[in-house]
Amino acid sequence: MESRQRILDATVEIAGERGYDGTSIAAVSAKCGLPASSIYWHFKDKDDLIAAVIERSFETWLTTVELPGADVGTPLERVVLMAANVARSLVAAPDFLRLGLMLALERRPSEPRGRTVFLQVRETAHRRVAEIVADLFPALTEDVVDTLTTYAVAGADGLFVHREVKGDSVDLVALFELHARLIHDAAARMAASAER
Repeated sequence: MESRQRILDATVEIAGERGYDGTSIAAVSAKCGLPASSIYWHFKDKDDLIAAVIERSFETWLTTVELPGADVGTPLERVVLMAANVARSLVAAPDFLRLGLMLALERRPSEPRGRTVFLQVRETAHRRVAEIVADLFPALTEDVVDTLTTYAVAGADGLFVHREVKGDSVDLVALFELHARLIHDAAARMAASAER
C-alpha cells in the first residue's frame, strides 16, 4: 500500500507541473523511485493512474462538503463554515479539481478514464451541494435548487481557477466565504418569493 501512495504522490507532483500529456509512467517512476513494473502492478496505464489520483483527492475533499450541525449557528454561519472548509481542502489538496478541470476542458478522440472519473465525482459533488440547499430551503423547487447548485459549483470553479492563475496571494477561504454568503442570500430571497 505504501508503494501505491508513493506512486500517486509522485503522479500528483508531475501532473501538477506538466499536465496530463506531460505525465508519463517513466517520469512517475523516476520521481517515486520505483520501477515502471511496480507502477504497472498497481495501475493498468497512465490514464488509470490519473483517474486514481482524481479519485483519491476527491474522497479527501468530499469529507469537507458536510454542512455543520445546527449547534454551530445559523444556517448562514453553517454554510459559510462549510465553504471555508471546502476552500481550505482545495488549498491543501487541489489535485482532483486541477487535473479534472484540465481533462474536462480537453476534447480528445478517445476520452481518458480520468476525465470520465472527474465528471462522475463532479456529479457527486453537485448532488451533495443540492441536498444541502434543498435541506436549508425546503420551499425551493427542484429546478431552482439545481440552478443555485450549478451556479455555486461554477462559481467555486472560477474562484479556484483565479487562485491557480494569481497564486498563493489569493485568499481562497475569504472568497469562498463571500461566495457562500451570496448563494445563501439568493436562496433565501428565492425561498421567500416561493412562500408568498
